[in-house]
Amino acid sequence: MTIEPLPDSLLVPFAAGSVWLAGAGPGDPGLLTLLALQGLRQADVIVHDALVSERILGLASPTARLEFAGKRGGRPSAHQDDITSRLIELAREGHRVLRLKGGDPFVFGRGGEEAQALAEQGIPFRIIPGITSGLAGPAYAGIPATHRTANQAVVLATGHSCAGGPDWRALAAAKVPLILYMAWKGLPEISAELMAGGLPADTPVGVVTDATTERQKVLVTALGTCVDDLAKSGLEPPAIIVIGEVVRLRPVLEWLPTEVVDV
Repeated sequence: MTIEPLPDSLLVPFAAGSVWLAGAGPGDPGLLTLLALQGLRQADVIVHDALVSERILGLASPTARLEFAGKRGGRPSAHQDDITSRLIELAREGHRVLRLKGGDPFVFGRGGEEAQALAEQGIPFRIIPGITSGLAGPAYAGIPATHRTANQAVVLATGHSCAGGPDWRALAAAKVPLILYMAWKGLPEISAELMAGGLPADTPVGVVTDATTERQKVLVTALGTCVDDLAKSGLEPPAIIVIGEVVRLRPVLEWLPTEVVDV
């Protein structure tokens, strides 16, 4: 593959002994930022997550060394402390280190933890935001995060938390769309708590798997039946789950041919 150089006006110095914490976006290489692309082309070592696609890694410099540091729920994964220690070690060896994460490093990506550790050790770093899957995934499925006629706020939440998770009943009372990351296993409890908090059982739910990739699939269901429907669907994570009235806009706003799963 021939990679054309970026214009000088877009170049940012990538110093030896520093770390760039970059978001690779949700999967479609076209959603990669120019700064992340520059990092791929200049890095000596790229420490990447499981959700960074081969197509994106294929944009790296041929001389870059790739190191896998993926974390996947329910599967053998690298420990966060080990990943952080490795970033520090590589930087101290004088490498230009690109820490490449799916989505955005500061949106449920543990980028804040890694940046904090780098700061404590005096390692220079740069944050490169990426397009988060919680916004891009629904958009690729024709589901807007906000619509002037439907909502004036939206909540991004994780269904998996070491701190006990959100107060789902309180979020139900807010009556705004919820966009959930890593909520597959927790959906039975989450949906029950949301209904206990006042959300009707017929509240629409959209599940987008493998968002923005050629494997993207969509399931449209309702809060009261989403757990059973998801179990019957044959879908597998990773997934973004949208709960709220904005899901009803999908039939009008669908723009990308996507496999719709019937149950």
